[in-house]
Parts: sequence; C-alpha cells; structure tokens
Amino acid sequence: MRAADCRVEDLAAVVAEQTDIGDYPLAREVVHNVLVYDAADLFDADRGVARAELARALREGPGVVIVRGAMRPAVVDRASAVFRDIIAEQNAAGQAVGDHFAKPGANDRIWNSLEKLAVAAPDVFVNYHGNAIIDLVSTAWLGPAYQLTAQVNVVNPGGAAQVPHRDYHLGFMVPEQIERYPDHVHALSPVLTLQAAVAHDDTPLESGPTMLLPHSQKYPGGYLIAGREDFAEFTTANCVQIPFAKGDAIFFNPALIHGAGANHTADVRRMVNLLQVSSAFGRAMESVDRERMVLAIYEELLAETDDEVVDLALRAAAEGYAFPTNLDRDPPVGGLAPESQADLVRRALRERWSRDEIAAALAQRATKRRTH
Repeated sequence: MRAADCRVEDLAAVVAEQTDIGDYPLAREVVHNVLVYDAADLFDADRGVARAELARALREGPGVVIVRGAMRPAVVDRASAVFRDIIAEQNAAGQAVGDHFAKPGANDRIWNSLEKLAVAAPDVFVNYHGNAIIDLVSTAWLGPAYQLTAQVNVVNPGGAAQVPHRDYHLGFMVPEQIERYPDHVHALSPVLTLQAAVAHDDTPLESGPTMLLPHSQKYPGGYLIAGREDFAEFTTANCVQIPFAKGDAIFFNPALIHGAGANHTADVRRMVNLLQVSSAFGRAMESVDRERMVLAIYEELLAETDDEVVDLALRAAAEGYAFPTNLDRDPPVGGLAPESQADLVRRALRERWSRDEIAAALAQRATKRRTH
C-alpha cells in the first residue's frame, strides 16, 4: 500500500465499528467505544482467560483498554516526587528535552525514566514496577521475557494537543521511508511493542487526557497518513477522551491512532509515565561489533567506485536503525529519529572523511548512546 492510496473514507468506515461489551466478559463498561476494566476483576480472573481477552481486545477489538486502579495512589505519589526532582534538576541544568510529537518546551520530559527511577530510588522502583497489571497486559500482548522502557511526560498548562499518530516502530518514520517496507511488515510492527501509560494525577477532560481513535489499529494504511492534513482533521475531530484517576493505566496497540490532548487548565501540570513494552524477539541471534566492522571496511568503501556495492556492503555491516539510544544526548535530528550509524557512515563517505575522522565520530556516537 502507498500513501497515495489512503482515503479518509476508508478509515472512517473502519472506526465506525462499535465495541460490544458482551464480547468482553471481564470488562466493567464501554466508554466512548473504549473498554474499561477494574484491576480487582482482573486479579480475580483466571490468568489465562484474562490474557486471552485482553489480547483479543487489543488486536480485534477497540485496540485500547483502560484499567482502573492499576496502581495504588500512594505508590504513584512516591514516584511522582522522584520524577519532579529529576525534572527540576534538568531545568536547573538548562537541559532542553526534545519531543517526537510536540514542540520543545511544551512538555516536561524525562527520557529513560525507568533507569533514572531505579538509580534515584531503588525502593520506589521496586514497588512501582513490581506491578501485576502491567505484567498481565504485557504478557497478554507480547508473551514472557518482554523488555520495559519508560518516559515521563508532563503536559503543562496551555500545552497544545499532539497531532494524532501511530507509534514506534513505523510510526517514527516519514511516509517515503514507510513505503519501503512491505505490507506484511505493516501488519507485523504492532505486535512487536505495547504502549501504555500510568496516570500520576487525576486527569479531568480539560487537562487533556490521551485522545484515542478506537478500532483505528485495523486500518491497513494507518502508518502512511502522517503529515496528511485531511487525515489530521478527521482524526482530531473523531478522537475521544476519557478522564483518568491517579493510578489508572491505559494500554493500547501501537497502531492505534492517538495523541496527547491539549491542557486547557491554568494550573494543572498533567504527569503520565509512558511505558513502552517490547517483544523479546526483536533481536538478532548473534552479538556483532558493528563499529569494529565499519572501521575495518571503511577505506575499502572509500576506494570502491560502484555506489550500489558500497550501499549494499554498508547495509550488511552498519547499524541501519537509530534506536535504541539515549534521547537526552542523542535527540532526533530534523525528524522523528536521530542519525543512525549507517547514516553517519554515508555522510562520512560523501564528505571523504579519513579513517581517523570516522573513528572519532563513531566513538562520539557510542558515547552519546550510553545512559551514564
């Protein structure tokens, strides 16, 4: 499928589907087409039955579930205090934290809040992340051995809404890049990650809870509509919002079209901890030192006159994907993602850098990607 083939009418037909609570026996209610569960009901249910229902809701159902009372407010408050201290330290240091889908400065961000919380307050980390609901939904979607990452997002008073979008992986590319991936990869990408968020404050509608377009994960061309004004107008007009209480959690298929809402309040700094859970299977079988490989072949690449041979050899040797990285030190450059290792080497080849110059640049890049 190509971006030119995408029509708003097709997306509208997909999201017209209504969620039937009768199909989801463990759910308490359906609100604006979104399934709402109570944590106590999920605790009491057979784990296998609960996992199957949650997976079906994320895949074939609305693509999004809310779990009321997923985390005790006292546990949330302790983590919030640590996060506020981290944000204060960032601001005092003059650290500008970028954002993938919002203007810099509109939000307060903590990249890698997972590791930063563990280092700053190990006891808080254990109580916060030792959470059975997060594990239940993560296992339901990804199976065991998943990997967790997290980023705190604070939408400040007056913060504008995001343009509704899909998330990582394909959601962090422009349409020209996305079109290079075959249709079956568009279908595969959503089952490699799970998106979630824990509300750190009560979140009334005026403070801008997440905008959601239920069932939109089933639209085949959803990754290709980025930047299209007609789709932006439709999704913004048709997204729904549901208030949250402190400790509630939302989980959604990464292909669900969504975005942070506008904070219309004068004094509410809406904090959520965004969780991204990744499949254990998104990795190669062998460990490979790609920096060592690139340096070994760099002078051969410089001498090679066939550009296609250079590009194909570089694809085999260098890391062509920008993530994972440290987004504090290695922020997106001119887009949604930082420069990949392969892109850096391509730039070096165009500019005819020496081997010493590319070695220094690769070492600097590796340093930026470390978390400490």
